Amino acid sequence: MKRPDGLPRYLRVDEVADLLRTTPKAIYVKIERGQLPGVIRVGRRLLVSADGLLEFLSDQRDAPSLKE
Repeated sequence: MKRPDGLPRYLRVDEVADLLRTTPKAIYVKIERGQLPGVIRVGRRLLVSADGLLEFLSDQRDAPSLKE
């Protein structure tokens, strides 16, 4: 099922990596460290909630930077 913005409700690790312009390995590390919200396990598969990911990115954008 797709959301109104065209993203599926849950993303695979490789899709998250593409969106964040990084590698799947980096996403697995973030998941292991608990740095990525909305992660669910379905059997052996890891899926990331698109809503959780977008909210996380929005929060990161609104956080004060180190330069300020």
